[in-house]
Amino acid sequence: MMKEQLMKMLEQRKDEMIQIRRHLHEYPELSFEEEKTAQYIADFYAGKDVDVQRNVGNGYGIIVTIKGGKPGKTIGLRADFDALPIHEETDVPFKSKIDGVMHACGHDAHTAYLLVLADCLIQLKDELPGTIKVIHQHAEEVPPGGAKSIVESGLLDDVDAVYGVHFFPTNPAGDVGYHSGYSMAGRTYFKLKIQGVGGHGSSPHLAKDAIVAGAHFVTAIQTVVSRRLNPFDMGVITIGSFDGKGQFNVIKDSVELEGDVRYMTSEVQELIDKEVHRITKGIEAEFGVKCELEYVPDYPPLYNDPEITAEVVAVLQSSTEPEIKSVMEFPMFSGSEDFAYYAAKYPSCFFYIGSKPKGVEKAYFNHHPKWDVDEDALLVAAKAVAEVVCKG
Repeated sequence: MMKEQLMKMLEQRKDEMIQIRRHLHEYPELSFEEEKTAQYIADFYAGKDVDVQRNVGNGYGIIVTIKGGKPGKTIGLRADFDALPIHEETDVPFKSKIDGVMHACGHDAHTAYLLVLADCLIQLKDELPGTIKVIHQHAEEVPPGGAKSIVESGLLDDVDAVYGVHFFPTNPAGDVGYHSGYSMAGRTYFKLKIQGVGGHGSSPHLAKDAIVAGAHFVTAIQTVVSRRLNPFDMGVITIGSFDGKGQFNVIKDSVELEGDVRYMTSEVQELIDKEVHRITKGIEAEFGVKCELEYVPDYPPLYNDPEITAEVVAVLQSSTEPEIKSVMEFPMFSGSEDFAYYAAKYPSCFFYIGSKPKGVEKAYFNHHPKWDVDEDALLVAAKAVAEVVCKG
């Protein structure tokens, strides 16, 4: 059977997955700058009997189409390949050779497992039902991201479903997590410039104090979550920057604030949007200042199709592969992920692969300079996605 052959091939190529992951880890590239990584991926497919489309979307995206020899559905398998502007602090022999850039979110591992899985599927394509579209996606970390532009290219409009995985160090290798419905938060970036009238600290009545107005905005905006949202809905508003430094006896004429908003549904997104704009107008009226608000939604909430997710859970729970030790429901996660753009248009399931390094009580979480993975998780990911492919 094709499935048995595929699993055997993956086992035999585990070391290759690890070698690829380590190479990518040594040479990370930031979002929209992944030229050499994209070339490495394209070179991997050179000479193979597949269709390779490069520079898909708004960057270095690649779609590899594997046409099976038997009738079946068309599915997409996605892995991202960009890195982060983080200086690596791990003590591994394959640590980043690019100063200030690091694979601190597992995208190197995502790419490594999918490259080998795709190659195995190419070798077995005569027995493969349907068509596989392998989506090597650039720029997941920086909005507008790569996913949105790949979706807008129309090259995936024939897919029946799209699948993706993410490595998480909360669980050991062998654990596979899932969540049906809304699973990861959407995100909006905002910047507010408050223009007042500067003055002397001894004469506040002659000025319009931008710092006081900004402080009021910081306090007022927190009431959106505490007093406007249903207590059973998820919403977070963070002020990450308040640029108001000046002279101690000078009333500042302008300040800039930056922050982000997180939400789990489009309804909450719309409510918070409305309230932030309302409060901004109120600040203008109350303090006599002028406000310039830049309010830009980044990624939508990630919605896992319940029917597709149930199918994935069923096939993984029935798996006899020893590497897949446990399949469990994960809670909703307030982080954002641009896989949400695939899920917004196509039936999709984005699930999680435990990757907690062996011998540690509590692993460093994603985006930490000491992030690392248990490389056994690469074979777990490859086999879990292979199970999904083989279910048809």
